Amino acid sequence: MELLPSLQNAETGGVGALAAGLDPGCLAERRIQRQLALGPERARFCDLLGKVGSGEHTSTGLSREEAREAIDLMLGGRVDDAQLAAFLIAHRIRRPTPQELTGMLEGYRAIGPALHTPGRRALCFSVPYDGRNRTAPLLPLLALVLAAEGVPVVLHGGEPMPVKYGITLAELFAALGIGWRGLSLVDLQARLDRHGLALSHQPDHFDAAERLVPIRAAIGKRPPVASLELLWTPHQGERLLVSGFVHPPTESRAWEALEAVGEADLLTVKGLEGSTDLPTSRAGITARMRQGQVERILLHPRDHGISGAEQGWHSLEQWRADALAALRGEGPLAEALTWNLGAYLWFAGRLSTLPEALDQARALLLARSGERLRRELAP
Repeated sequence: MELLPSLQNAETGGVGALAAGLDPGCLAERRIQRQLALGPERARFCDLLGKVGSGEHTSTGLSREEAREAIDLMLGGRVDDAQLAAFLIAHRIRRPTPQELTGMLEGYRAIGPALHTPGRRALCFSVPYDGRNRTAPLLPLLALVLAAEGVPVVLHGGEPMPVKYGITLAELFAALGIGWRGLSLVDLQARLDRHGLALSHQPDHFDAAERLVPIRAAIGKRPPVASLELLWTPHQGERLLVSGFVHPPTESRAWEALEAVGEADLLTVKGLEGSTDLPTSRAGITARMRQGQVERILLHPRDHGISGAEQGWHSLEQWRADALAALRGEGPLAEALTWNLGAYLWFAGRLSTLPEALDQARALLLARSGERLRRELAP
């Protein structure tokens, strides 16, 4: 069979061995036309995705500015679901660098909701949005007592989240009679002003981030956005940011990313299930970063007469009963709540020593200050 001249050249390995109309210039033009068909923003996202999705030998990762650009495009709904899913899973596999987390965090700060505590230093907790399913949470109880003591507390979360779909902060507060769903941001700020406590609910206050949830469910793994939620807070102003973690590399990335964005006071906590709940059965591993200087702080509950296994998660009904008892200083959660309350009063600078803070924690629970605030907030 006789070959066309151009294919004949290709068979012989000539430099210009391409079919007519498919020379290098035409191929480059075709690529440009296909990118233009995507539109400028989706085409640009393809470039960013290419950097994240390359193999270990060719991946360059994203600069801080490129990571900010990527999260802005994702939160702005300017990329399609296929691109979004590809980016999230590729980033998960390669793992984000601190500079990428920094850029993405800047995007969250610029687009997300904002809460303020003028003249008051807040305690801001950032815990996994996908909740808890093994141990009984303490954070709602801790937040109530701290707020009742005059320490403003800012929390954030959402509806049951992939991949764990554990119990959420909103569900726990609802079991105590306190609703956070459906509040406008104005109403939430008013509650923070009056009671010193706020839970920003993502479906109500951060639509752009909520758009990512179905994609997160579809890819079946936690994307780096889940790590971002542990670094971000809706609070703006003077604060101590408390961030939960599980794996040491997550903690060190948090230090670098938050230092880069100017976070002045950070406490990282290896808490139960990645939360900020300090354990009672072992040493609590924490670190304080102030003005870029990191100090490792180990808290040993046995040194303060506190011990025992953590309480398991059984049901929302059981947790509600135990939680209400703990707010009175009674029941199976009381010791763990005392330990956590004392530690965070100390970290917040309310008392100069941990033993003094633990004494104050016991007094606050006996006085039922958190229970009184719960009744004020419950309808």
